Amino acid sequence: MSRPRWINWALAAGAGALALTLLLPTSNRTIPKPSAMQENPQKEHASKQRLKVQDIKATDLLTRVDAKQHLGIILDKTNKMTATQVTRYMKELQDSHGHMRSIQLMNMHDSSSKRFDRAFKEGSKLEQQRLSHAMNLAKKAVHKHQSFESSSFPLGKEKYFVMAQPSKDGRRAIIALFSQSVLNAVEEHQRKNLRMIPYPREGKFKIESVHPDTLNEITVKTGHDNANASHFYENEIVIRFRQDPGERDMRMIRSDVKTQSARKLGYTYVFRSETMNYKQLRDYFGSKWNPLYMEPHYMYLTNETAAEQPDVPIPNDVLFSDYQWNLPAIETNRGWNITKGNKDVIVAVVDTGVDVNHPDLKGKLLEGYNVVSPGNKPLDDVGHGTHVAGIIGAIVNNNEGVAGMSWYNKVLPVKVLDNSGSGTTYAVAEGIIWAADHGAKVINMSLGNYADAQFLHDAIKYAFDRDIVLIAATGNDNTERPGYPAAYPEVFAVSATDPDMNKASYSNYGDYVDVMAPGSSIASTYPDNQYAALSGTSMASPHVAALAGLIRSLNPDLTNTEVMDLMRQSVIDLGEPGHDKYYGYGQIDVYKALQAASGSSAPLQFWPQHVRQQMDNTLKKYIRE
Repeated sequence: MSRPRWINWALAAGAGALALTLLLPTSNRTIPKPSAMQENPQKEHASKQRLKVQDIKATDLLTRVDAKQHLGIILDKTNKMTATQVTRYMKELQDSHGHMRSIQLMNMHDSSSKRFDRAFKEGSKLEQQRLSHAMNLAKKAVHKHQSFESSSFPLGKEKYFVMAQPSKDGRRAIIALFSQSVLNAVEEHQRKNLRMIPYPREGKFKIESVHPDTLNEITVKTGHDNANASHFYENEIVIRFRQDPGERDMRMIRSDVKTQSARKLGYTYVFRSETMNYKQLRDYFGSKWNPLYMEPHYMYLTNETAAEQPDVPIPNDVLFSDYQWNLPAIETNRGWNITKGNKDVIVAVVDTGVDVNHPDLKGKLLEGYNVVSPGNKPLDDVGHGTHVAGIIGAIVNNNEGVAGMSWYNKVLPVKVLDNSGSGTTYAVAEGIIWAADHGAKVINMSLGNYADAQFLHDAIKYAFDRDIVLIAATGNDNTERPGYPAAYPEVFAVSATDPDMNKASYSNYGDYVDVMAPGSSIASTYPDNQYAALSGTSMASPHVAALAGLIRSLNPDLTNTEVMDLMRQSVIDLGEPGHDKYYGYGQIDVYKALQAASGSSAPLQFWPQHVRQQMDNTLKKYIRE
């Protein structure tokens, strides 16, 4: 498809193109005026430093969980292979998983073994001694039919760990050395992403976080339809502690009541037990924790007959239950009972590209486009775009890695930022237009700049006029200063909340902000078949883009403005009632939004606008003819 005429003259006159970097703000209202940056930079830097450390620790845990799964798979797959098949399989595995530096398969019967190594720096003599010690401990453990996992240790500039696992029958074992270079990558990425160091033209993607409990009033997951009873969940309890429990206390509670669900709303916690009913939960919390109050988790029902809702889907993805707090927090699981997406509704990721070979994105990615290097695949050499894409569309229920918000929507990768994580106004504008011309119904932009570039705005208008929902991140500077493209009226702006459902300390704010979404330590896909936890409004924005894709999958008759209005109205209201500059309209609620979209071709509250839009489209059609 040929380019619009304006892009040709814009290219010719393209002097002074502005560099854009990861993450910024978005909105559909009047463009706000800039304000001064926040004061107390030392305090803000310290807060970002803590968040960076948190992301590194979370990524360390993700790499270890992923490594353990791989060891089990290797033992199972190689059990009945010939020596030649094993060699071929291990080469292919290490070629696609560069962090698996050494793998040793052992036959416990005769103590024979076969080792498969990739080159790695040996490090100092002391570091080599630590490696040898860890390997010896691993061998002793598997000979006792025990698993082993070392702490992290350096070899040169990278960190490593050793992990070992015996087979179920005890006849074989595996010992592996894993590189944790991803930790260095995450640290450097977040130093830029959170703008802890100078970065090309106004910094990177914003940090957003949302508490795992995103319930507006009371969450209804299963229905009881008794006419003469006040219904409540039989295995749930609502608790208000006299003092909020710390991490150690929460671990103890989860263990005692056998729960994976501990949600918080305001000052109150909701616990769901796998083994205890309400009376048992009440006895437990009353005797051991002396809370301020306890009560059932009541159900509020409409005065009409309603069908029983199916159970909330819990994916089998390895990292979901323990690390993906963000999806239950915005009621994603519950929303899957209404729709899981549609392959014909495409969500474009205008970013650093995507790891097109990642196993957790296999089959979810379209061919895409590389604006930075036309003719080449839109490969991700930063990690940011792969992480964003995984939040939207990582494969669900494949027993691997993470779960994306959409089961079926396709992701269209458009690489507009280079290996430094930055790009020009022209590159971003061209990427937006290319996505608009190649089937995108939603475009996510976890990038931005504080300069209002008319060139970029024209590209935004081009996509908006083609009925595309444009989503962008607000930025990570804790400033009211509007960033673009997020602050353009045609764009839906997303800021971040933290796990307590407060505005994340680093998240930008202002009258242009539409909604909030989770953004702190979000687990997702990362290049070289790995996983990482990252923080920023860059992570919040794809949650909203995925929601827009689900809404358009469920109700394709909705226009882009109707989708945006629906997402604004279907939120958990935070901060001051209604819209405010710190929380926008509130935090997204996937279930509530999909429920609102599941009625007639256009929800009743949007009917006048819908009719008007249809009339305008008809008039445009005949005027063109």
